[in-house]
Amino acid sequence: MRKLLYLLVFLFVCVGSAFAQKEKRAAEILDAMSQKYKTIPAFKAQFSYTLESPTTGVNETYKGDLAVKGAKYHLNMGEQEIINNGSTVWTYLKEANEVNISDYEPDEDEISPSKIFTIYKQGYKYAFLEETKEAGQIYEVVELTPEDKTKQVFKVRLTVNKKDKSMRSLKVFEKNGNRYLYTVQKFTPTEIDDNYFAFDKSKYKGVEVIDLR
Repeated sequence: MRKLLYLLVFLFVCVGSAFAQKEKRAAEILDAMSQKYKTIPAFKAQFSYTLESPTTGVNETYKGDLAVKGAKYHLNMGEQEIINNGSTVWTYLKEANEVNISDYEPDEDEISPSKIFTIYKQGYKYAFLEETKEAGQIYEVVELTPEDKTKQVFKVRLTVNKKDKSMRSLKVFEKNGNRYLYTVQKFTPTEIDDNYFAFDKSKYKGVEVIDLR
């Protein structure tokens, strides 16, 4: 009986130690990635976006582009264009040629473009998952799980370039089976005028404005 107890204690310590090492490595990867982007005042990026929904049979990929400056962002993806200047959000629906205006109300569950590189710092546990290789590049995969188990999102996987700590992709897993994969195709640090983060009605001929504030 005593030998069995020793064995169980040994296994528990080994498992706990292995998890602690994975957690430590994950923290180092995430901190390095976060620090990299923290030093970039503004950037533009092109990306692909894949939605997998087993319940509806949807498996579609779209292209998009994104501009970020601090808490501000300008996202163009599919049939929507979303502009957020930190206080106001404009959601332009291309097919309807209408824009909805609303006050920006930050949601702690939100995985917004301006929070991607820091979401791990609050409300998530994380662990190193694996190393992968693609087109001659080595990537480190970190898995994040929310501490609040009632959330619709039950895990997030970040894939980070091992050499330069740039983000390669982000995959969001929801309890309903939906999977959202965002893969960075091009990333460019650049100066961006603040006017780019506000909706300019003059550039959208005949647009219907719906103010929800």
